[in-house]
Amino acid sequence: MQTADYLKILKEQIHSAVFATIDENGLPDARVIDIMLVDSDSLYFITAKGKKFYRQLMEQRFAAVSGMTDGNHSLDKKAVSVRGKIRNIGKEKLEKVFAQNPYMNEIYPSMESRNALEVFQMYEGQGEYFDLSVKPIYRDTFYLGGNHVPRTKKQGFYVTGNCDQCGKCLRECPQSCIEVTEGIVSINQAHCLHCGRCYEICPKNAILKRG
Repeated sequence: MQTADYLKILKEQIHSAVFATIDENGLPDARVIDIMLVDSDSLYFITAKGKKFYRQLMEQRFAAVSGMTDGNHSLDKKAVSVRGKIRNIGKEKLEKVFAQNPYMNEIYPSMESRNALEVFQMYEGQGEYFDLSVKPIYRDTFYLGGNHVPRTKKQGFYVTGNCDQCGKCLRECPQSCIEVTEGIVSINQAHCLHCGRCYEICPKNAILKRG
């Protein structure tokens, strides 16, 4: 899937997500905010100018967002997390926000009351998609802002040349995502939980953590 597909899941299947910023004491500050609009590689949300969240966004110009589908069991568990740069676009797209999210008309029924609101866009950053509804699990990294966005270092674990193929990591991997191909042991990153079990038990210290 592409960035647009993951953002569509965030808006339509999750919608209400946790937004994190930093408070005046340098500590994490989080609240639940609705994802109002998305396009091919950015997301939009609103907040009122009188809120602490608004002030933090204007000062920091950065936020982290995370949400999960509300399925009652693992057959419908999908999570999307994004962290990136934020900009205030004022009243732009505010009319579209209310058109696509009609429940907002009950909260802010008049045009005068909507003057308190402004639209923010997360326009550049990196996200992760995590699907527990398939076995083995599936994870993917995606980017907001197009190909010019700097790619961060890869995460997770990898197998080095010190591996003697004892097979211990294969037996204990909870997702069975460690593979042997033509005598080479590797970790399938698309299904790895990043739990670190292989790293802990390798008798040769042949598995290292990226980054």
